[in-house]
Amino acid sequence: MRQKSVQVKIPASTANLGPGFDTIGMAFQLYTTIRMEVSDTTVVRLHGNQMSGLPTDKTNLIYKVAEKLLSGAGLSVPELLIDVDSDVPLTRGLGSSATAIVGALVAANELAGGLYSKDELFTMATEWEGHPDNVGASLFGGIIVACIGQDNLRYVQLNVPEELEAIAVIPHFMLKTEKARNVLPATYSRKDVVFNTSHAGVLVAALATGQLEALAEAMKDVVHHPYRAPLVPGLEEIIHHAHEYGALGTALSGAGPTILALIDKTKPTDILECYMVDTLKKYGIDSTVMRLKPDRNGVVIEKSISGVAQ
Repeated sequence: MRQKSVQVKIPASTANLGPGFDTIGMAFQLYTTIRMEVSDTTVVRLHGNQMSGLPTDKTNLIYKVAEKLLSGAGLSVPELLIDVDSDVPLTRGLGSSATAIVGALVAANELAGGLYSKDELFTMATEWEGHPDNVGASLFGGIIVACIGQDNLRYVQLNVPEELEAIAVIPHFMLKTEKARNVLPATYSRKDVVFNTSHAGVLVAALATGQLEALAEAMKDVVHHPYRAPLVPGLEEIIHHAHEYGALGTALSGAGPTILALIDKTKPTDILECYMVDTLKKYGIDSTVMRLKPDRNGVVIEKSISGVAQ
């Protein structure tokens, strides 16, 4: 190994933003920190309350991702001591698995001496995650619009409008991505495809040009919201009415159950927060509110200690 240890900080993310299904991601200042060190025995040490129940051996996702990168580069895979500290809630639609995948790839790549470019790591991360939106946002920061072509992966990074922030209302229950995907239909009508294509186009244009007044309409979706709404009671009502309480636009964050409202940071949000929390409460769901600022940097290598090349 070129490096003995490394520490990386990875931002959380939201995906889809309504009609941008598996295409649009946005990074936030909510972080997972991973420290990876060559050791005598592989141990994954989990810090904080967010990761209860995750494996602490070689079956942990972070180790498996690091192992595949190193072995794929033709390097011997060392035993690793991995410390993980995260403020990103698990299985809530805020990209917890993406932070683990991106963090593992960047850390392992640093240990190996930086063999791969960020674009190459993005391709690897997308293969692990299955879609590019969350991993792209966590890797590059800002807003990422990405598509998977027949032979390559394309993305465009957008600057986040200066006044844009978000409120995340996080229900107190987990929703696994697999369950949320299984409720989606196998095919869609031409009408629904046109609806989402047009809305996603306006959404990207609005974000790129700062025309935030367009978000309330642009974030409407018929590809996943209607089918996932029964999994998150209150979601449909909030999406339809949150703009009346000050939201620029509202969507299920990723596969859920977190509901995300984009806001103008210069305007008060107390009424909006109360509306969203009270609406979920009406359906018997307790929740936590988080105010999220965009992350514009993506993954950051915070510390790297040289070792002996092997």
